[in-house]
Amino acid sequence: MQFELSKDKLIFFASDQHLGAPTYAASRQREQVFLQWLDRIEAQAQALFLLGDLFDFWFEYKKVVPKGFVRTLGKLAQMKDSGIEIFIFTGNHDLWMTNYFPTELGIPVFHKPTAVKINEKQFLLGHGDGLGPGDMGYKRMKKIFINPLAKWLFRWFHPDLGVALAQRLSIRNRLISGDENVQFQGKENEWLAQYCHRKLQSQHYDFFVFGHRHLPLELPIASQSLYVNTGDWIHHNTYAEFDGNNLKLKKWLPAND
Repeated sequence: MQFELSKDKLIFFASDQHLGAPTYAASRQREQVFLQWLDRIEAQAQALFLLGDLFDFWFEYKKVVPKGFVRTLGKLAQMKDSGIEIFIFTGNHDLWMTNYFPTELGIPVFHKPTAVKINEKQFLLGHGDGLGPGDMGYKRMKKIFINPLAKWLFRWFHPDLGVALAQRLSIRNRLISGDENVQFQGKENEWLAQYCHRKLQSQHYDFFVFGHRHLPLELPIASQSLYVNTGDWIHHNTYAEFDGNNLKLKKWLPAND
């Protein structure tokens, strides 16, 4: 993927909104903050990359999608219709996302880390789950979840039962959620930083941008490479902004009611 950034426009990156968790009330409050941010960036945005776990759970039956999130879906559709490029990556909570976003909203869905060239800068973008060393329990679990047979079997649950069961597991099961210690582990021990180091051995990237970690991070990987983690919208309300030359991690301060 490649495109040129227009004058006075910006590229935005955000992840881990986890809409739907842990309760309807908490999710609605968080969604309102996220929508404020979308309103704020709309005039400046040429493109928006949502890097996974927009939803705490998402499954597309052939004729049914999960209830809720209508304000976010409507806002994204409106932004897309206005000419803003929007791209969404699946995370470990919404990895069963398939055709709804491309068909209904015109927003492509990516399931793996993807290289993007913006102006002359090379990016590698993704959610971040299952990358780098360790976390073998989650990696085995993910293989089961993305297996076509597992998705086919889950589809036979009635949506009221299937969605309720999945939401309960998503919130309570640490293995399924991939819930890591959100304390900084030190540059040498951050497993996504290790993944970035390994990728640089075969190809240069100016910027690596991931989510999943729920911890805002800016770590130099090499003299000309930077790893940025966009944090989350549960505790931090952080995002990354690219102006054509520099990538900056920023925090959104919601307006008071």
